[in-house]
Amino acid sequence: MDEALLRERITTLLDDHDPAGDRLEFLRARFDAGLAWVWFPEGLGGLGLSRDLQEVVERELAHTPQLDPGVQAIGLGMAAPTILAFGTEEQKRRFLRPLWTGEEVWCQLFSEPGAGSDLATLATRAVRDGDEWVVDGQKVWTSGAHHSRWAILVARTDPAVPKHRGLTYFVCDMRAPGVDVRPLRQITGEAEFNEVFLTGVRLPDDLRLGEVGDGWRVAQTTLMNERVAIGGAPVRRGGGMVGAVLEEWRARPELRTHDLHQRLLSLWVEAEVTRLSGARLREQLAAGQPGPEGSGMKLAFAELNQALTGLDVEFRRDLGYDDWTFRRSDTVDFYGRGAGYRYLRAKGNSIEGGTSEILRNIVSERVLGLPSEPRVDKDVPWKDLPR
Repeated sequence: MDEALLRERITTLLDDHDPAGDRLEFLRARFDAGLAWVWFPEGLGGLGLSRDLQEVVERELAHTPQLDPGVQAIGLGMAAPTILAFGTEEQKRRFLRPLWTGEEVWCQLFSEPGAGSDLATLATRAVRDGDEWVVDGQKVWTSGAHHSRWAILVARTDPAVPKHRGLTYFVCDMRAPGVDVRPLRQITGEAEFNEVFLTGVRLPDDLRLGEVGDGWRVAQTTLMNERVAIGGAPVRRGGGMVGAVLEEWRARPELRTHDLHQRLLSLWVEAEVTRLSGARLREQLAAGQPGPEGSGMKLAFAELNQALTGLDVEFRRDLGYDDWTFRRSDTVDFYGRGAGYRYLRAKGNSIEGGTSEILRNIVSERVLGLPSEPRVDKDVPWKDLPR
């Protein structure tokens, strides 16, 4: 199918389904027409086309009902590509459609209090009991767990082998008995994040993704897609965080100084380099799964966001942040909130989705080919590791 035929399919969708009518009905029809992810297989929201043709779809359907990327970021950016890569046909058909339409929201049960940067040391256990798995443990920094229907979960199924080889990957039912979600209050006063306690949670084996003991390989697919989703999202020239800073800069000429002007120029150049690098990365994705380059993009995104929000607060001078009302946030709202909120919230950018320290290791080893750090626990059974 070429671009002309793709446009015909879009026209047929618009003729048969009124975008101004029922929102959910339109999104379901778009998925069924293969116009959700055009690079996905037919019948799973796609048409088996080149990924770059998705831009045609987005342009043509820009004024139709849209997804909420804040609420659905984990489902769209992490769960969906992992299910596509490792799920059974039944799992793909069960989960992908309601995930894309927003009927079912997803979260990510990876990090633990003792396993953040070194995720492979995680201690949450999954013990097989017939056709089910019984899961016990604690997860932390779980965005959106309070409104999620499903979660992607990594648990330890064999403590007698080295840490990377004893993991298995599951889809977790967030409504199952034994799942307890508790809010974590952040520096902004809000609670996007949660800690999740799993106590005797029973998951049927048909919710397992990939083979038993192969969870680390499955998780790597999730993590690489996560970093691309965070750091490589499309941004227009002069948009994103630099756009928010420039808007205030233009509106307040009396606050400008030579030093701030030079720093803003430098950050604008960095923002443009990052934007163009993200465009190149998305082009590379058309040829297959994301590689370690996504880690570099996420690293650049975090540093740039923190520098820009810091400059913005310094420029405004008299601006504070006094909205400490505790509330359950469904999404991160960088651009609909004030500069004080953005400055505080950006502190988390260098932690969430992989800490900047770990991302530097990935870039140095897998992109630059530098020697890896010594790993004395690589071949030690997990049960023998000090904790």
